[in-house]
Amino acid sequence: MSTYDRKITKIGNSYGITFPKELLKEAKISYGDKVSVELMEGKITMEKKEDITLPEGVDHDFMKLLSDVIQEHDTAFKGLVDK
Repeated sequence: MSTYDRKITKIGNSYGITFPKELLKEAKISYGDKVSVELMEGKITMEKKEDITLPEGVDHDFMKLLSDVIQEHDTAFKGLVDK
């Protein structure tokens, strides 16, 4: 595991952080890649989003709805794992 100290910078009306090339290379993230950022219990995590090709007949709108339901009930689903 690599650790890097970074400073939050102002970018227009937002804030941002830069990443060293070595860190992005280790994480297999390249310029232009889409990433998913998650906040959980006060910690921010980031991971590369994989492009997924849906099987024929599976609609993107259905997958979006399914994803929203899973996110909404995430705690309940995780609780079922322990049962």
